[in-house]
Order: sequence, then C-alpha cells, then structure tokens
Amino acid sequence: MIPKLTQNPRASRPAPSGFDRRLIAPMVLGSVLNPINSSMIAVALVPIGVAFGAPPSETVWLVSALYLATAVGQPVIGRLVDMYGPRRLYLIGTALVGIAGVTGALAPSLGVLIAARVLLGFGTSAAYPAAMQLTRDEAERTGKDSPAGVLTALAVSAQTVSVIGPTLGGFLIGVGGWRAIFTVNVPLSLACLVLGALRLPRTGRDTADARRDVDPPGMLLFAVMLVSLMMFLTAPRLSEWYLPVLSAVAAAAFARRELRVPEPFVDLRVLGGNLPLVTTYVRQFLAYTTSYAFLYGYTQWLEEGRGLSASTAGLVLLPLSATALGVSSLTGRREAVRAKLLVGGAVQVVGCAALLLVDSGSPVWLLLAVGAVLGVPQGLLGLAGQNALYRQAEPARIASAAGLLRTFMYLGALAASAATAAFFPHRADTPGLHGLALFMAAGSALLLVITLPDRSLRTLTPQAARPTESPVSPVS
Repeated sequence: MIPKLTQNPRASRPAPSGFDRRLIAPMVLGSVLNPINSSMIAVALVPIGVAFGAPPSETVWLVSALYLATAVGQPVIGRLVDMYGPRRLYLIGTALVGIAGVTGALAPSLGVLIAARVLLGFGTSAAYPAAMQLTRDEAERTGKDSPAGVLTALAVSAQTVSVIGPTLGGFLIGVGGWRAIFTVNVPLSLACLVLGALRLPRTGRDTADARRDVDPPGMLLFAVMLVSLMMFLTAPRLSEWYLPVLSAVAAAAFARRELRVPEPFVDLRVLGGNLPLVTTYVRQFLAYTTSYAFLYGYTQWLEEGRGLSASTAGLVLLPLSATALGVSSLTGRREAVRAKLLVGGAVQVVGCAALLLVDSGSPVWLLLAVGAVLGVPQGLLGLAGQNALYRQAEPARIASAAGLLRTFMYLGALAASAATAAFFPHRADTPGLHGLALFMAAGSALLLVITLPDRSLRTLTPQAARPTESPVSPVS
C-alpha cells in the first residue's frame, strides 16, 4: 500500500534557495531499480533454466521481457508524469516493483516469472522520467540552472549498479537461491515508497484536465509499433516477416493520429520541428548500439574465441566499467555536450579499430586495454545525451522526452543483440569479432558525421529557469 501523508512535509519548512538535496535520495534509488534488475538476471538464467527445465531459447525472454516493457513504459509513463506530476507516478511505479518482486519470488512457472519481469519493466519505468521532471521543476523554482551535478549523480549511480549487479546477483543466489534476486526488490520498493512519500512534493495538474489529455489510442499504437519491431530485432527471421510489416502499419496509423488529435501522446508536430532533439535520439541509438555490441560480442568472444572462463571474462571487463565510472565522475559537472560527443565518438572508433588487433592468442594486457579504451565513450556519450535532452526538450514534456531517450537506448541494445547473432551465427570466433568491430566502427563514424555539423550543440544554453523561451536553437 502506498503511504499517504495528510500534509506535504515540504510545505511545513522553508524551501531551500538551491536544489533541494532531500530529493536526491529518492531520485537516485528509484532510478537504479531498472539497471539493477537488468544486470542481476545475467547470472540467474542458468539456475532458473535448471529449476523449470527450460532451454536458453526460453529463459532469454526473462531479458527480452524487461527490455520490451521498459522501452514501451518509459515514454508512456513519462507522458503521465508530465500530466500528473512526478510524485504520483513515482509511488505507483515503485509499488509495482515490490509487487513484481513478490510475484517473482513465488512464481510457480517460467511464464509467471516472465510476467513478473514485464511488471518490473513497467514499474521501473517511472523513476527516471520523474527524476528529470523534478530536476526541471527545481531549476524553475530556484531560478538557478545547475542540473549537471544531479544529472551526473543519476548517470553514475546507474553505471555503478550495472557494474555490481552481476556480483550482487551471484551473492544473492548463493545465499537464497535464484528467487532472491526477485525478493530483493521488496525492500528496495519499500525504501522508495517511504522516501518518495516523505520527500517528493505534491505537484501536478488538475486531474480532470489531465485525464482529457491522455491519448490511449496513441499509446496503444505506439506500443504495437515498438513491441513488434523489437520482437523482430530480438531474433530476426524471414518466417517472421509480418512483425516489421505490423510495425510499419502501426507507425503509419500512429503518425496519422498524433498529427490530428489536439493533445497527442507524442507531439510529432513539435518533435518534427525540433531537429536537434531528434538528432539526440539518433545519436543515443548509435552510441548504445556500439556499446551493447561490444558488451555482448566481446564477452562471448572472450569465453569462446579466447577460451576464458566466465569469471575470468568478467574480470577482463572490469577496466571497461572502471574507466566509464571514472570518466563520468570527472567530467560530469561540466556539460560540454559537443566536446563529449566528439571525443566519445572518436575514442569509440579507435576502440573498434583496436578490436581488429586481437585474436585467440592476444595477451591479457591487450584484452584489458581494449576494454579500458571503450570505457571512455561509455562515460561520455550517455551523459552528453542526457544533458542535451535536458536543454532541447520542451519543458512541459521533459519526462516523456526522457522516456523516449531511454527507449532509443533499448533499441540500440536490441540492434546490438541482432548484430551479435548475425556475426556469430555458430560460435563467437575471431573473424566474427572482427566483422562486428567493423560494424561498430561504422556506427561510431556515423555518430561523428551527424555531430560535427550540428551547430545547435555550440549554442546550448540554460533554459530550465525560462520555460517560456524556445528550448533549442536551430540546426544549420
């Protein structure tokens, strides 16, 4: 049950002149629910398969279900955050996480477990859009535009949890079995509910007005478009040709509706006129396609092509994580969006070229160095995309815009998964790794090509405290 307060505690004390630091704990804790559930499952797939007698082709849906639900849920719930305010959706979402934790812990079958992962996906979709909306609201309240530190905290905490997730999952499984990775969501959910109820402000539009602005048909068409496309990308086969066709039909119907209704789910008229924001989404897709292709492909090659054990392969990837965290922490307080995109894209190309040098006999130091190099863009590109979106999005739709940014990240993950399957049709060998490296380099080069002429990145200026002004500068 969601805690209900009779009085907003923030109303009984003077509002701070700067960013209210009491908001940071619920924002960060809620935002890490998704990455921790995304990463812990990696070490649980085998024991879950053994428990239910399910092959990898079935247990993989525990991963795909979360991605599908989150990719759809982030922009949908983000739009609801825009309309109803962050507090209400944050509490509902984190309550769903607790329910999903109990469902997973008691699941009698793989099907119920997959349903719990879907519920987790939707539940964890609320906190990040809510955090972006809270950041925007605080900047408007104080008249001070200094979100870089807060946005960095969100990014670094998510990266940190992604790194420790498999280790935490392994520990929980060792202590309480695979069901423990679901059970842990219950105390996390309770902590979010308590912090959210006590610290998040009661804001939002009139409920009746907000209800009129909900666009269920648009949301449904968006979900059909995205789910059918993502299901095809998960395992592309000619026999499933109908999925991309269904996605295209849903996309056409979605565009037709959104251009005609007065309060659309995704305002394509505004989005179409905001080319810098559209470009940010494309860059997010390209950056994370390369990032996930390296994570998936390199890890498989280390085990099959290089002959390392799973635990040793995990250790080889530590420089990747350490470099990403270090770069994010060092550069986070300076937005410098264009510089981060250019440096990150260039280093990605260098890292992809370095992959062409490795083979089954490469020394361990070279394997470690490749990971360290490709950790640099991971620490730069995600922050750059997040900061760019904060400046470019329409203030009234910042939460739904942030949700779409996450959707493009998950689309990149699925594109990377499909590319990995294409270059490793039978096993992760060295020729396949080199082919994947060229694919990654092409995407990284394209990211640079669309960043270099983008003059709007040079003129990104603080807009949070001036919501009535145009949020972006045009691209020349």
